[in-house]
Amino acid sequence: MSEKYGYSHTSHSQAPEVHMTTVGFIGLGIMGGPMAGHLVKAGFDVVGYNRTAAKAQPLVEAGGRGAPSIADAVRDADIVAIMVPDSPDVRAVLAGEDGVFAHAKPGTLVIDFSSIRPDVTTELAEQARAAGFRLLDAPVSGGEAGAKNAALSIMVGGAAEDFAAARPVFDAVGKTVVHVGPNGAGQTVKAANQLIVASNIQALAEAVTFLRAYGVDLESALEVLGGGLAGSAVLNQKKGNMLSGEFPPGFRIELHHKDMGIVNSAAREAGVVLPVGALVAQLMASALAVGDGGLDHSALLRGVERLSGREGT
Repeated sequence: MSEKYGYSHTSHSQAPEVHMTTVGFIGLGIMGGPMAGHLVKAGFDVVGYNRTAAKAQPLVEAGGRGAPSIADAVRDADIVAIMVPDSPDVRAVLAGEDGVFAHAKPGTLVIDFSSIRPDVTTELAEQARAAGFRLLDAPVSGGEAGAKNAALSIMVGGAAEDFAAARPVFDAVGKTVVHVGPNGAGQTVKAANQLIVASNIQALAEAVTFLRAYGVDLESALEVLGGGLAGSAVLNQKKGNMLSGEFPPGFRIELHHKDMGIVNSAAREAGVVLPVGALVAQLMASALAVGDGGLDHSALLRGVERLSGREGT
């Protein structure tokens, strides 16, 4: 794979021909849309596909191109990037009849930014190698804000040489980019990330409910807590939602519910016990069951309020 730009010379007397690296980007939602836009700004030729065609419009307005199918998005791509919700979606995009393996050029580098089961990633990486492709699992953390600001944390599993080849893509969309091991390692680290984030959100939600019960000035309290050992990226990014009681989705509860299922399933397979993780997974499931699945995961606050008889306070 070339860097952002590759050069080929037909003769010393001719000007160099500039080849722009083409990225086929599958999944242009809350996360994928901004990421694809940043790749355009970084100089990539981006061809995007989304099941809801209208979601490709921001990419087109940014200078990219929309495609009517996965096949059309990946056929001429040097790199294929994927950002879809769950393991079955990734499997369908890659290995389905109309998927990447059936239509991309042999040797294409595939970067899966989705958060899925580590065992599924390992299986798909083996299929990719057998079909002549290279696959990196590269789940991200940072939510909608991180995607919009090109400040994502990216944990990458796969071959070191493939990681090096993909680095220009990662640098265009992320701030902290780390190769964490072979295929599946990226998804395992992401599962740990989701355990930590969910536990922090739940603890923050309980602290907010506790502080409100005592009539403390909540904004001032969270300001001072943020400056001490209790401070965290979760507190900084989610306190606004908890202060306002509004939870527009940066990362939806239904997706975090899926991720907590991955965490607990993988933990069981490894023979390790995650008591807090199991509890938070149940609280996330409760939020989904009562209809909060489309809200931001900071809406775990609503569950604490319900349990405390303080809903809407």
